[in-house]
Amino acid sequence: MEYHEAADTLFGLRRFGPKPGTESTERLLSHLEDPHDGVDFVQIAGSNGKGSTARMLERTLREAGLSVGLYTSPHLEDLRERVRVDGRKIPRSAVCAYVADIQEYVTKRAADGESPTFFEAMTAMALWHFGNEDVDVAVLEVGIGGKLDATSVVDPIASAVTSVTLEHTGILGDTVEEIARDKAHVAPADAPLVTGVTGAALEAIRDVAGEVVTVGGVDGSESGTRRARPDVRVAYDGLTNHTEAGVSITADDWDLQTRVPLPGEHQAENAGIAATLARQVTAVSSADIARGVRNAHWPGRFEVMGTDPLVVLDGAHNPGACEQLAATLEQYAYDDLTLVFGAMHDKDHREMADALPTPDSVVAAEPSLERAEDPAVLADVFEDAGVPDVRTESAVTDALETALVDADPNDCVLVTGSLFAVAEARSRWTRADVPKRVRDRTDARKTLENADVTPETVRRLEDEAVHRVVKTTVQPGQADRLQEELLRLGGECAISGHRDAGERVEAVLMGTLAQFEGLIDTLESESTGDGLAAVTRHLRETIGLEERDPTVGAPESNPQYPWHDRTAVMGILNVTPDSFHDGGEYDALEDAVSQAEAMVEAGVDVIDVGGESTRPGAEPVSTQAEIDRVVPVIERIRDLEAHISIDTRKAVVAEAALKAGADIINDVSGLEDPEMRFVAAEYDAGLIVMHSINAPVVPDQDVTYDDVVEDVIDQLSERVLLAEKAGVDRANIVIDPGIGFGKTARESFEMLDRLAEFRALGCPILFGHSHKSMFAHVGGEAGDCLEATVAASALAADRGVDIVRVHDVPENVAAVRTALATRDPEQFEWEG
Repeated sequence: MEYHEAADTLFGLRRFGPKPGTESTERLLSHLEDPHDGVDFVQIAGSNGKGSTARMLERTLREAGLSVGLYTSPHLEDLRERVRVDGRKIPRSAVCAYVADIQEYVTKRAADGESPTFFEAMTAMALWHFGNEDVDVAVLEVGIGGKLDATSVVDPIASAVTSVTLEHTGILGDTVEEIARDKAHVAPADAPLVTGVTGAALEAIRDVAGEVVTVGGVDGSESGTRRARPDVRVAYDGLTNHTEAGVSITADDWDLQTRVPLPGEHQAENAGIAATLARQVTAVSSADIARGVRNAHWPGRFEVMGTDPLVVLDGAHNPGACEQLAATLEQYAYDDLTLVFGAMHDKDHREMADALPTPDSVVAAEPSLERAEDPAVLADVFEDAGVPDVRTESAVTDALETALVDADPNDCVLVTGSLFAVAEARSRWTRADVPKRVRDRTDARKTLENADVTPETVRRLEDEAVHRVVKTTVQPGQADRLQEELLRLGGECAISGHRDAGERVEAVLMGTLAQFEGLIDTLESESTGDGLAAVTRHLRETIGLEERDPTVGAPESNPQYPWHDRTAVMGILNVTPDSFHDGGEYDALEDAVSQAEAMVEAGVDVIDVGGESTRPGAEPVSTQAEIDRVVPVIERIRDLEAHISIDTRKAVVAEAALKAGADIINDVSGLEDPEMRFVAAEYDAGLIVMHSINAPVVPDQDVTYDDVVEDVIDQLSERVLLAEKAGVDRANIVIDPGIGFGKTARESFEMLDRLAEFRALGCPILFGHSHKSMFAHVGGEAGDCLEATVAASALAADRGVDIVRVHDVPENVAAVRTALATRDPEQFEWEG
């Protein structure tokens, strides 16, 4: 089964309306032989805040060392976002296997008028995947209510009700008390229910759940009277920077202070609920909770994308959420507010408009979904509300561009109204058009198949794809326009077989350089309000028809670094007793200094100083011990003719190294320390972000990739964006695919062959392969593979990589220079 067929099968179940009860999900899981048995579950219900709380809990439990599943809804761009294990989306191959297992069963049930719904099938898929992956704990965000929700097929070990408001009254009840009682049925049998609910709704919850742990602020009131002191007290300490806020959590026998990456007073309560649940589930330290909550990034929920102007994305889609959004936005200073608004037709638009802060201008737009409201209708709502400047655009991306063009640096642009609108707006920062290296029919066939193109189309087009090939992800209507125009010019465009309304599709564009240039010229000259302006801009950059605009999208690398215009060599200087290959050789200060001087003499561009090993089985090093190892070395070598990088996973170590004279941070954990990105921004340092599943490496770790290169690009894109949102200039960011970190030898060699595809992220690329175990598969010995390392350095340089990170500088400098000379002989001085 192809992925597009599996996805279409699941989305096809949307034609069956929601139905209360767990029986259908139970029967489906029974058909699958109850794969979820043996997994511990946590259920989180609530009117608002349950998704954020679930994410905070999941991240905290991972910090405590558990393998954790997470099931949430809805998704922004890809249905696989709903089901994650240890932060990774369910693989496409797993979705295909699941649908193949249930398809006959679902067809038979449908024939009897009892088909599972989309949500029931997705819930069962999540439980099936969590069981197959043998997670320790799975966190489930409840869909509607609690008693009759599909997720209530499990018996949770811990549960929460975050909040209760009037919602889904036709299903849950006509009063807040009735709705609270329904949600309270998620209460676990052997632990108290955790809740942020107060007043009459709380009493209703107690009637059902019995023992309850309350979480909330101590100064709140209910119906004019001071409310009872919560069991867990939370305080919102205000913004600490433009993307984070401080929170304090206090109980009778424990307390902590931390930050949350989700500003807003309500997030303090969500953090308190997550912390309380975590302590019920496992032995978790305050440090684990503090770090987990701070790392709980949740795209599209008061997400600050930039500050010049202030750009905020928030998926508020009802009046209550809009009220919370307005309260949070009050913490920021700005001049004029432009609102980009796109909503579904079944929402109370006037109530939402009244709840939002009063904008100076509005650009109404229509997300690419059948349920989306006409922009003209939304415009009338805001005109009636007295907004002086109201405009419409057909596409959310066009509306955003209009707002950004008109905004001054001190203004604010807010995108809200639905998560669908936010998802389309967010593509401005996350779009990754992947250039494909297509040498023959085999490459062409693989490119098309990985885009879920139908087998018939693959056979028809595989001979046509041996030209310029770009894989992109766009809205269905945009894909049709690209295909129409490229075909007219003599090129080809293959579109994913998955075409569900509102879901983005993959398109493979194929043609000569002249055909691509004609396509771009046509799209730029014939704007039809379909949101293709941003797509066209990225396509022009990917094809290489013009230099990147440093004010839009991903700029070129910073010219202050040696990899700006050629492949640079980074020399590894491990001042450790236990690093693989060279452990103990340079842990004495004078030995380290001598080695650094020898590297410079051999032509190194960057010296990467590391004080903690990430080899398999390496023992962790304390922060102070790591500082004591690296800082004296950096202070001694900072005047050498080379840049200095600090190889560390700890922000405190990075800051000490930058103060000592380093100018680049090399973080093999991919920003797992939540402070690291802010340190890089504060010191305007270069930042190398590596893709890693674990650091130190976990031997024989089984990680499933559908396509190792595209999956790594997808995961790195969020890490890069995380750094940007903290204030790191993208020109200072380097990406490292993470050879050997959670990849097999075959996958590592495939990444070497396809290094050019990482250009999709618009950042320089580092290739760290020196003496890696991958070379044992070509006759080398892990840890002692000089010849293979040198050969790979030459191949990487030939493929345009920006930095090679190696132990043996003289040999690899020669390899890189040889590769560069074949591409551009004029850059070297020649004798004779």
